[in-house]
Amino acid sequence: MRAPALFLAAIAALVSAAPARADLAVPMAYLRLLQDRPPVLSNLDPHPDDLGLAGAELALADNVTTGRFLGHDYALRLIDLAPGGDALAAARAALAQTRLVMIEAPAADLIAIADLPEAQSALLFDVASPDTALRDGDCRANLLHTLPSRAMRADALMQFAHARRWDRLALISGSHPEDQAFAEALRSSAAKFGLKIRAEATWAFDADMRRNASEEVPVFTQKLGDYDLLLVADELGDFARYIPYNTWRPRPVAGSEGLVPTAWAAPVEQWGAAQLQGRFHDLAQRDMQAEDYAAWAAVRALGEAVTRTASADPATLRAFLLSPEFELAGFKGRALSFRPWNGQLRQPIPLVTRGALADQAPLPGYLHQSNELDTLGLDAPESRCEAFR
Repeated sequence: MRAPALFLAAIAALVSAAPARADLAVPMAYLRLLQDRPPVLSNLDPHPDDLGLAGAELALADNVTTGRFLGHDYALRLIDLAPGGDALAAARAALAQTRLVMIEAPAADLIAIADLPEAQSALLFDVASPDTALRDGDCRANLLHTLPSRAMRADALMQFAHARRWDRLALISGSHPEDQAFAEALRSSAAKFGLKIRAEATWAFDADMRRNASEEVPVFTQKLGDYDLLLVADELGDFARYIPYNTWRPRPVAGSEGLVPTAWAAPVEQWGAAQLQGRFHDLAQRDMQAEDYAAWAAVRALGEAVTRTASADPATLRAFLLSPEFELAGFKGRALSFRPWNGQLRQPIPLVTRGALADQAPLPGYLHQSNELDTLGLDAPESRCEAFR
């Protein structure tokens, strides 16, 4: 008769040790400032209507599962703004519902939203803008970033090139502002790792490369001379697909095509990633992309912070997210955390081709005094962000 009594006593001890259930509402908003996309040469990679949002929905399901046990009630409201609409009015509408907001918006709109009086007590997440300036001099204390910056992606690629002693580089960049921004990140990163971009060219063709790439690209790349690696900056996905195997010299291509540094892609399957990929595909009926992963990470980071602090207060959550105690299991082989000097989510950067994971940065041998992930992007001494100091 003693065994059942001991068993019941053990159960009672476990129940008393479990955290007390307390109902806690955690309302969140997902604000999308929809943009008109310029036309591109190919429609092989369509822009999904739910890009980013699908990742947030997957993370919401994860949070809800945990929240049922703890008494935390998560909800996510979508607010869309058509191109040309009033971004600040849409932001005020979101902030009237909650002070926890994920935002898809260009850098200028993100800054304007973060500067709103209504946003000063809010916690905002940039899930779509890779602008390095937002992590540098244009940072805002209430704005955290889960998408890698262009500087992080460029550093990942340059670590790969440096490790293989591909010291001589050439660069082709598009004419759009996003292309030019990525090209500048590649230049800065090349200098950082002691590599030299020996020749550059700007893509300005208006012909249909689907028909004459094999004629035009060899002539276009001949003037670049010799190089070990050809970098391509085409953030819109317009022309880069026509560069590999059409260059004058038989050399590898990287950047926006060939070997691509990204937050996430279908070939990432290690470290339990295949399970995340499968659940996302079941939800969205497509592969998970970088923006989906960034939105997933933002919502999951909030869920982890709410679980650990038992609070939905933005100031409490922000303090925990920026503390050494916060870690997010991100299916990349390393725990993810936020940089306390600019709010960027530290994370490994997969280097992928269209069919395989070639490597993941930081690569072995690239050391840091505290965290090797800080070899990617702006380290504390490099960042001019003052809002977090």
